[in-house]
Amino acid sequence: MTFKNLARAGFLLLALSFPSLADQQYIVRVNPAAVNGVMAKYAGAWISRALPGSGSGVFVVNLPSGPLGSLLVQLLQRDPAIASIEPDNPVGLPVPSASSVPASARPKLPSLVDSKTYVNYFGSPAWGSYVGQAAATLVGVNASHRYATGAGVVATIDTGVDATHPALAGALLPGWDFTRNAAGASELADLDQDTTPILDQDTTPILDNATTIVLNQDTTPILDQDTTPILDSSLPPAFGHGTMVAGLIHLVAPTARILPLKAFNSDGSADLADVIAAVYYAVDHGANVINMSFSSGADSAELRKAIAYASSHNVICVTSVGNDGQAVNVYPAAYAQTIGVGSTSNTDIRSTFSDYGSDVTLAAPGEGIITTYPQNHYASGWGTSFSTPMVAGAAALLLQMNSQLQITQATQALTQAQPLPGQSLGAGRLDLVRACDYASRTAH
Repeated sequence: MTFKNLARAGFLLLALSFPSLADQQYIVRVNPAAVNGVMAKYAGAWISRALPGSGSGVFVVNLPSGPLGSLLVQLLQRDPAIASIEPDNPVGLPVPSASSVPASARPKLPSLVDSKTYVNYFGSPAWGSYVGQAAATLVGVNASHRYATGAGVVATIDTGVDATHPALAGALLPGWDFTRNAAGASELADLDQDTTPILDQDTTPILDNATTIVLNQDTTPILDQDTTPILDSSLPPAFGHGTMVAGLIHLVAPTARILPLKAFNSDGSADLADVIAAVYYAVDHGANVINMSFSSGADSAELRKAIAYASSHNVICVTSVGNDGQAVNVYPAAYAQTIGVGSTSNTDIRSTFSDYGSDVTLAAPGEGIITTYPQNHYASGWGTSFSTPMVAGAAALLLQMNSQLQITQATQALTQAQPLPGQSLGAGRLDLVRACDYASRTAH
């Protein structure tokens, strides 16, 4: 008798021997016409959902934990009808710890007198300290706008966005919430009755240099004249991350459209399946660029296929390289079809938290970056999460100059960067003027 038949013969005994355990999720590729018949052979396995847009039969399958689940995995791996199976692993937003950013590396933040200065930024009111921040000047945001201001659709796979933020409202497209399988991608849906009032402030938020602590996804305080800092014990640790990312795309490419795709919860966690589904959704709903400010230490065959699908449709994938301060491979940045982004200070020094090495195509400022935050607030953040959307915005500038832009052309233009010898940050630090000038001279 074959292994499979032996396993099936003993299956009912196993099912009776082990108590009910929490399900584990797996991503399974199988012919969609045959999936019901295939799964019917395995008692205890059930299909949770199909991944939309994948087009070739990718499903999330629930299996019981423990020995029973392990046996089912072996059976599915050996079934010739199953093309592949892999765990639906967690994916996280790369968050540097506050201790990884020394006080000496923290740039001076706007003073109290700057907090009420608003400007008209391409038709929307925006805080002047956000528009004119040092990082924007360093990479040449304003100077690049004589070449282009952005075109096409930039999708963000993140925690969602606050669509009511005045600086962003005119740039946002309707998105999708993969955590709830529903239209919309609002971060505000993750707040409850206790945390919502925290953001309902009538006063203008400020970043006071005297009292600001490192603002990252673990501790993102909002400071204003009348309130004390909001610490990470009051708000979910990654709440606002997607709005911050969208704000930086908009800063660089103010006339590009942003498609928010909520695959991450407000605690910064996501299932791999939701991330994969978001990539397919972005491509199938007209995205030209995908910003992926997240990383995973584990390779994934299905994520690799999703990135290849995007690349085959001329979608430019820009991804964070992570915040562990190491020369390590993370995914999707390690895939050849992506543009991996590291972080630098405003003095062109590699950030202590930034990963480096072969995953990095180029870097962009990622320390003390000022950007939008839910409920008409602004916040300052550290991390490659905030370097990445600057490069995604840069790709949208290039897209305006060449509507048929492909990733190889985008990479060639973006790597016309400021060299940073000896820092293992690829071509160096993003220079928007050099990138746009190169694109203008090589466009056909």
